[in-house]
Amino acid sequence: MNASDFDRIITTRRSIFPQFYTGEKVDDAVVRQMLVNATWAPTHKLTQPWRFIVFTGEGIQQLAQRQAAVYKEVTSRDGSFRQDKFESLLRKPLLSSHVIAVCMVRDPKRSVPEVEEIGAVFCAIQNIYLTAHAYGVGCYLSTGGITYFEEAKGLFGLEAEDKFIGFIHVGTPKEHPKGANRKPVEEIAQWVKE
Repeated sequence: MNASDFDRIITTRRSIFPQFYTGEKVDDAVVRQMLVNATWAPTHKLTQPWRFIVFTGEGIQQLAQRQAAVYKEVTSRDGSFRQDKFESLLRKPLLSSHVIAVCMVRDPKRSVPEVEEIGAVFCAIQNIYLTAHAYGVGCYLSTGGITYFEEAKGLFGLEAEDKFIGFIHVGTPKEHPKGANRKPVEEIAQWVKE
């Protein structure tokens, strides 16, 4: 592998929002490879806490209906229901070729701190992002909508100690975004040599 090609994959990767997808279906084999590469993320004590549920085809419509219903149920109880958000939850998933629900499942037999398990899942998400970019596919992690509702866990078979992390939207991008800014490494890193 050429190290400069690897550097380029990292520095040119961008989140691509579903409204910038063409509507063309991404090959299931590419999505599968994204998930295979996700499983090679670092994981303390090899707990491999990530779980993925892939929605595509009619499955995306089912997801949209279910998440909108959970949103309506929860927000109707506390008075925060918004019709525009409800309708967005019905529409947004339909813009994607695939939607991947990302979950963190605790291993009760191993005493790994929760923060490390969540960190492992986010490393897996980064592998998904980099793989998507290498294949010319767009993806975007959404943590809005029902992500932090306890009631959302039931949609994915999660227990109380598990976490629903969010949805990765996958699609064929209309174009790849250019440019992004990052702080120079000198501003965020300190070297101690003596």
